Amino acid sequence: MDRNLFGPIRLGTMEVPNRFVRSATNECLTDKGDYVTDRLAELYEALARGGVGLIITGYAYVRADGKSSTSQAAIYDDKFIPAYKRITERLRPYPARIVLQIAHGGRQSIPSACNGSPIAPSPVPYPVTKLTPREMTEDEILEIIRSFAQAARRAREAGFHGVQLHSAHGYLLSQFISPFTNRRQDKWGGSVENRARILLEVLKACRKEVGKEFPVLIKLNSDDCIGDGLKIEDAVKIASMLGKAGIDAVEVSGGIGDSFPSACRPDIDSPGKEAYFSDNARKIRLALSRSPESALGGEGSAEGEVLSVPVICVGGIRSREVMESIISTKKADMVSMSRPFIREPDLVERFRKGLAEKASCISCNQCWHPKGIRCAQIGKQGLGAMD
Repeated sequence: MDRNLFGPIRLGTMEVPNRFVRSATNECLTDKGDYVTDRLAELYEALARGGVGLIITGYAYVRADGKSSTSQAAIYDDKFIPAYKRITERLRPYPARIVLQIAHGGRQSIPSACNGSPIAPSPVPYPVTKLTPREMTEDEILEIIRSFAQAARRAREAGFHGVQLHSAHGYLLSQFISPFTNRRQDKWGGSVENRARILLEVLKACRKEVGKEFPVLIKLNSDDCIGDGLKIEDAVKIASMLGKAGIDAVEVSGGIGDSFPSACRPDIDSPGKEAYFSDNARKIRLALSRSPESALGGEGSAEGEVLSVPVICVGGIRSREVMESIISTKKADMVSMSRPFIREPDLVERFRKGLAEKASCISCNQCWHPKGIRCAQIGKQGLGAMD
């Protein structure tokens, strides 16, 4: 396998031109009906023009009660498909691939989206909203599974190259796999196999709707960064189950709303602070690789290694030397960033041309604005921050 940052990689049936991923974030660029806008299409086009190989969109909620923040994109009805087509058609001239991240907020849904009664695996209070969610019934769980599958179908019809299931950062799927938020005693809770059941059922339902040729990726928590939450050992087991079930790539992240800012750390100002989930990514990658070394828990080798499922590493990655190390040492197969691309959508091309050795992002965590994400350090809003 070519392990160059600028070399291609295949995720299922999808070939991505390089190893750079734009990780999902809420862009706050929808209209009042939560339809995507031309401003959002311009943002994605800037990323594609700037050389990003794989663009993962901001969270699109699969049911009306699953919205987790303001100005968030919806995908819970066929009426949203035409607006999404404007995005995918705009990106056709570029080699970049674009996948739609689909999600449900669960206990982290905003009160206005769920009439003040969020749903969750278990009634564990959420300190941000100060609400206690209602425990889901079996029928509601099955309905959520169908909602994810229908969202995947809509993404395919809208022209996306794939979907990413959001099972990280404390949203609904992440709540199911976490012992902190899932305290059920039925087949959807308890053992790691039971807690992972919903992911496998969602993947199965998506495959039934979109087939095996349409890539389905997942963003997976590797650590909830909270005392009684998910730990890497269970995350490795869950990733292995997903690999056997046919997932096409795993983006490794961590942290939940209760443990913020564990998934979005501030002040990343040295290589030693970068890639804070890379060790977890390596462990998950080993579980998804087939080689004599991986079977023994070793690092694997270039010769004879058969990678079952590519792994994407996210988390404070800023400098080219760290990116190259992640790829060359096989901690992951792709590197994913969000905040740096808000400031520099052309960062990949700058790396390619030797014009930069690191992102200029200072990790101030002031990117999000109700009128559109922007780099607060250059005092612009929306797309202006990306020029």
